[in-house]
Amino acid sequence: MAPPHVPEILLHLADEAHDLWQRTEDELAEIGLPPPFWAFAWAGGQGLARYILDNPSDVYGKRVLDFASGSGLVAIAAVKAGAAEVIAADIDPFCATAIRLNAEANDVRIKFLGSDCIGTDAGWDVVLAGDVFYDKSFADRLMPWFATLKSRGADIFVGDPGRSYLPKTGLEPLAVYEVAVTRALEDSLVKRTTVWRFA
Repeated sequence: MAPPHVPEILLHLADEAHDLWQRTEDELAEIGLPPPFWAFAWAGGQGLARYILDNPSDVYGKRVLDFASGSGLVAIAAVKAGAAEVIAADIDPFCATAIRLNAEANDVRIKFLGSDCIGTDAGWDVVLAGDVFYDKSFADRLMPWFATLKSRGADIFVGDPGRSYLPKTGLEPLAVYEVAVTRALEDSLVKRTTVWRFA
């Protein structure tokens, strides 16, 4: 199905969000696996993908890292916008399959990186990150890494629907979207989502 805010892209998504999320979260917790973030098109990712499709010059001809890629939505948008190379990174091993299937559904090629790349630098020109500021310890790890990449010349774009740990400074707003979401996973049917560039 196509996420509501990015109808140009098709994804394999869960259609009964709450029941699936609750069941899989409970069952996966028993065996120590993460929740299936890859099965949903989150607001930050939808907003960031929309921005990239509408502003292709930000990624055109560039090496792009889609960090915490999940379903691969933002990575697919970057390929469609003309990025020279797109690497989708996620530590959830199920994302490798989800991203491969979603890339095939959109007839695009994406490389997958299944390791924790925080603190590394493979020379990416652009780093895209949707919905990454939901956890304080995670945000605390991201900020110095993003700052280091920014200081050496990478562009960092973040899609965020007002998550609790989004930095209060150092971000330039680029676009604001009203993104339809699943009430079972969010606290509303629409999330006001901003795309930011690290300044």
